[in-house]
Amino acid sequence: MVFLANIRVYELANQLGIKSKELIEELKKQGVIVKTHSSSLDEETALLIKTILTSPKKKEPTPQPVEEKVPPAKVKIVPEEKVEEKAIESKVAKPDEIKEKEKIKIGEAITIKELSEKINIPAKEIIKKLMGIGVMTTVNQVIDSKSAMSVAKDFGIEVEVISFEAEEISTEEEEKEGLIPRPPVVTIMGHVDHGKTSLLDAIRQTNVAAKESGGITQHIGAYEVDVDKGKIVFLDTPGHEAFTAMRARGAKVTDIVILVVAADDGVMPQTIEAINHAEAAGVSIIVAINKIDKPNANPDKVRQELVKLNPHLLPEEWGGKTIYVNVSAKKKIGIEELLEMIILQAEIMELKANPLKPAKGIVVESKLDRGRGPVVTVLVQKGTLKAGDPFVAGPYFGKVRALINDRGIKVKEAAPSTPVEVLGLSGVPQAGDSFQVVPDEKSARQIALLRSQKQREEGLGIKTRVTLEDLYKQINEGVVKELNIVIKADVHGSIQALVDSFQKLETKDIKIKIIHGAAGGITETDVILAAASNAIIIGFNVKPTDKAAEAAEKEQVELKLYSIIYNAIADVKAAMEGMLEPTLVEKVTGKAEVRQLFTVPKMGVIAGCFVLDGVIQRNADAKLIRDSVIVYQGKIGSLRRFKEDVKEVQAGYECGIGIEKFQDVKIGDIIEPFFLDKIPKKL
Repeated sequence: MVFLANIRVYELANQLGIKSKELIEELKKQGVIVKTHSSSLDEETALLIKTILTSPKKKEPTPQPVEEKVPPAKVKIVPEEKVEEKAIESKVAKPDEIKEKEKIKIGEAITIKELSEKINIPAKEIIKKLMGIGVMTTVNQVIDSKSAMSVAKDFGIEVEVISFEAEEISTEEEEKEGLIPRPPVVTIMGHVDHGKTSLLDAIRQTNVAAKESGGITQHIGAYEVDVDKGKIVFLDTPGHEAFTAMRARGAKVTDIVILVVAADDGVMPQTIEAINHAEAAGVSIIVAINKIDKPNANPDKVRQELVKLNPHLLPEEWGGKTIYVNVSAKKKIGIEELLEMIILQAEIMELKANPLKPAKGIVVESKLDRGRGPVVTVLVQKGTLKAGDPFVAGPYFGKVRALINDRGIKVKEAAPSTPVEVLGLSGVPQAGDSFQVVPDEKSARQIALLRSQKQREEGLGIKTRVTLEDLYKQINEGVVKELNIVIKADVHGSIQALVDSFQKLETKDIKIKIIHGAAGGITETDVILAAASNAIIIGFNVKPTDKAAEAAEKEQVELKLYSIIYNAIADVKAAMEGMLEPTLVEKVTGKAEVRQLFTVPKMGVIAGCFVLDGVIQRNADAKLIRDSVIVYQGKIGSLRRFKEDVKEVQAGYECGIGIEKFQDVKIGDIIEPFFLDKIPKKL
């Protein structure tokens, strides 16, 4: 039998004709500790184990024959028979030997009572230990695995955590076992009014007619379509915002995106957004050129616009890799061809899952129904979900009381890539939350309780986002190898200048990826995309909307605003080199809305304003903002209440504001006074 210099545990197990678990146990007996079935063994250890397992077993506890056959090794082997003899002779094992054998297994959540029983320590002693580290608890209260491990360690007991949320440790060859093809999951995106909903309806109606079911498809946020070569699952999400919001929560739900572009309208702003969102998610794109029945339809022009926008979208017929299909949702033209192309793309992608494992998946929709209680639409991604299964979804638990498919029919089980409504959950989770079948209801309850506690303690469990201030540190630690950037600017020319400049800053250690760039103010959608992609947002001569600013704070997405392009480039370069100077952070002190305009002799245009927030001060630096774009920056030259000059005006009052050297004020403009505050870099 030939061994390589290094060999993985499961490979050695295959060669020896035993299971990986058996080999790991044998290695443990010989003092060789390995973490998983994929761990590597050196040649000496592999040869040693081979000799032990292939040598004939001796009934006599004489070590001599074994020692003759085993080559010289670092690990000295004591035969099992000898160990057993010593244990019988001494009657009592040494404490060190007990520790070696004992390894208490617990889940990600456990009550004090259960921990007491497992480690054989009185509950009151455990409570005392927890009080010592500032955790107040009772016998029946659930604690997390970290606290349980800490307590057990104090008592000299080793604890192994078996997480229900993580995949069970399996070997590479075991991962491939049991995999069968699964249906593709598809999301339709595109510009408003380009026919996303119409296309979904056309596909749904074609499917219903083909089956002659005559039934009305139940809206559960996803539905199945039967075609000759299998099934396709469509996610009926309201646009790319929902798609990206789910991805921001760590949910990868879609395999293929259908990009709908109107043949008579071409590429529009939301088309560009949809492409960027799909590419950031790393999913395949199929282009459906809709409305080809219109007199002014020009599908080839649409193809040219898309290729000019993104070379990755070069059509197959032009030598590229992207599938294009001409359709008319209204006239039901090209629908069958589109479905065939989806199946073809899915075959190329080789989408597979194991239906025999406990089910795992993603929450697509959830609601509270007056008659049925919490109703959750889940998309099964692995395993098979069955009626009666205990499961966890987000911070809630339950037992599957009923499964209802997209046609409103009760089913007994749901295989991979199947959307299904689930009844029996204790609460309403969020879209994008993971759901998972667990061994029993007790485990489900404990995990849900623990997650609820964590949510209360930690808020929404926000991820650590990349910031320019700590970029250099993250590069050195190998955490960040690609800096994702969303660019929003006042005009397209500024975007291109920033893109070109940023891409020149790339090094062997870090790549710069512009995941989205568009003209206009920073919106909530931009923040959601940045959160999902762990990106920073660079704004040039623009401001975030109020909702965007709130979302950025909640999601901890960094917004960097600039009025000089060079400063933006210099900051990114300095951050990559670890030389970032103290940041000048803009602190807005107030906000006033222009509601009337007056012309005053010798003073020019005075804006009649209402102070919405904070305070407006005379001589303060201020920005004039129109539709979230900065139109002008200067000083507040005059400030009046009625006919009197004043130094400041508080929120809730009206005032007259004159901006130095600027007359082009319009009703609806926002005036924001601000000052710059120095924040030191955080390296």
